[in-house]
Amino acid sequence: MNLEKLDIEDYEAVYKAHLETPGEEEPIAIIAIYDTSLGPALGGTRLWNYDSEEDALEDVKRLAKGMAYKAAAADLPLGGGKAVIMADPKKKSEELFREYGKAVDALDGKYITAEDVNTVTNDMAIVAGQTDHVVGLEEGLGDPSPITAQGVYYGIKASLKEHQDYDADELENVTVLIQGLGKVGSTLAEKLLEDGAHVKGSDVDEDTLKRMEAKGLEIVDSSDVYSEECDVFTPCALGGVINDDTIDTIKCDIVAGAANNQLERREHAEILKDKEILYAPDYVINAGGLLAVYNELKGNTLEQAKKDTKGIENRLLTMYKEAKRKDITPLKAADHYAERKMKKA
Repeated sequence: MNLEKLDIEDYEAVYKAHLETPGEEEPIAIIAIYDTSLGPALGGTRLWNYDSEEDALEDVKRLAKGMAYKAAAADLPLGGGKAVIMADPKKKSEELFREYGKAVDALDGKYITAEDVNTVTNDMAIVAGQTDHVVGLEEGLGDPSPITAQGVYYGIKASLKEHQDYDADELENVTVLIQGLGKVGSTLAEKLLEDGAHVKGSDVDEDTLKRMEAKGLEIVDSSDVYSEECDVFTPCALGGVINDDTIDTIKCDIVAGAANNQLERREHAEILKDKEILYAPDYVINAGGLLAVYNELKGNTLEQAKKDTKGIENRLLTMYKEAKRKDITPLKAADHYAERKMKKA
């Protein structure tokens, strides 16, 4: 494993690791540490078949900065970091994650990793064979997805409280449209259905749709998801779904979901505000997974992690209040909240 430090402006450190694995290709991992003012940088490892090293670098930089703001906005003593591995997810191997574990260990605890897109607890177990700086393990608190879903649930409740047209305690009168019914989206859907909400959903997997339909979810075709009327639009799949092509099509009062980087550009937060659509900043509402792995890091229980997600509701209400008082977007209010935390540290 060969580790190289890159010179990247505005980031504390960015490293490129050449992972020496059997085969013709030598996978590359990039670890970005944005800020450690509050504590060690914690963020998952994404495995993706990027088109180029430049694409991978841009992705990991964006994700690492987002993690720094997420940790600060969640009132956690953590910094922000992220890692990406340039490789075909269908060809991942034990050798790949062993080599990657060596790269993480070489940073002496400045970066703590966990699972992310295309990496799971079994992969992190292999990484843990090479370094102690890993969380999200089966013998720890396990998959953080249910905790993420719990946090989004509280975030939706906060958004309904903020919006004058809804009663957060009467979900029978609320329609929620969930885009993406993966581990987070499906768990969230089940909880909302239990509370009596009318839940619609879209997903590319037919088996998932059938399973959720049997539980009471109304299926929406993926091509119609933006034009489908709802009270709360909940992106739980890919980022960039609020963009120039979709923002005038969306028919909802609230956007509140688990997906990272839901806005293609920051200006879209201003457009949502002008359209009187309340936007829950994604890195605030989806912080449940981070709360879960932090509690694992501290040796706390799953129950404590679940309890901590309640704070997402209160923090969002605080940010909504500041946004209204200053006549700014909730995204700017969240940024100010996180930046004050990092600056104070």
